[in-house]
Amino acid sequence: MFGFLDKIDRKHMGVFAAGVLFGTAGIKILSSKDAKKVYTSGTAAVLRAKDYCMKTAAAVQENAEDIYAEAVQINEEKARQEAEQVISDEDNWEEETVSREENI
Repeated sequence: MFGFLDKIDRKHMGVFAAGVLFGTAGIKILSSKDAKKVYTSGTAAVLRAKDYCMKTAAAVQENAEDIYAEAVQINEEKARQEAEQVISDEDNWEEETVSREENI
């Protein structure tokens, strides 16, 4: 009638029973007050680390924005100077052309 029991390996049954027992004990341990204190302390530490990282990221972002604004300002100044140089070169070229035509 229970011929299938002969086919079950006793070693595997023992491992399964030990797993169930360990799992049940683990649940009791993990839901204890001491474990909850550890979880709470760990979570608090993670939240402090998150706040520190967010403050650092905000400072880096502010510095990056300042650097970007200064870089844009530098490029605008260089473009203005180049435009003034082109106008100056054109004026000089026109003066040279007029003076050469007068000499001819």
